Amino acid sequence: MTKLTFDEQGLIPVIVQDAITNEVLTLAYMNQESYDLTIKDKLMTFYSRSRKELWRKGETSGNYQHLVSLKLDCDQDALVAKVKKDGPACHTGAESCFNEVLFGEDSQATLDTLYQLVKGRKETPQEGSYTSYLFEKGIEKILKKVGEESTEVVIGAMKEDRSETVFEISDLVYHVLVLMVEMNIDLSEVRQELANRHVVDKKVKQERMQ
Repeated sequence: MTKLTFDEQGLIPVIVQDAITNEVLTLAYMNQESYDLTIKDKLMTFYSRSRKELWRKGETSGNYQHLVSLKLDCDQDALVAKVKKDGPACHTGAESCFNEVLFGEDSQATLDTLYQLVKGRKETPQEGSYTSYLFEKGIEKILKKVGEESTEVVIGAMKEDRSETVFEISDLVYHVLVLMVEMNIDLSEVRQELANRHVVDKKVKQERMQ
């Protein structure tokens, strides 16, 4: 049985990642008891160095983190946990605790940032904004655009034009995000649905191997 190497305070650091996106969510610590509880209940449980007590993520907020996998590094003194989360990982309401860029540029658009941008255009319409225009026209206009962009993706793929297909997929994703905001569907709901399908696929694969 693999033995964990705890520090002089009886703790081991745990890097928590989203099992679907691989985004780093938080860095926390476990002692032996919180580690055992995490393994037993499949819910991330940590040790608070400031409060000197165990705490289960989501116990007060409802944003539980369900353990998917746990890896140990080569020195056996650090862990990486992949989880399915029920909501934002950070106490500020952000999806991840790691948001402040200290060096270099982090300009890569993510679905989360695009979703929030689209949502902002609905909550605070801006003159000349195409996104605000779509919300003003309503669900029928949005659905029409989703249908048109889906067709454009098919056309690009049928022509085997990779660059055109990438361009049209980007348009489709954008309009789907607009539809999601219009219907008040959060990205976390889609992630959870994908995670549920992953669990089912894994179970079917295991059954076939038996």
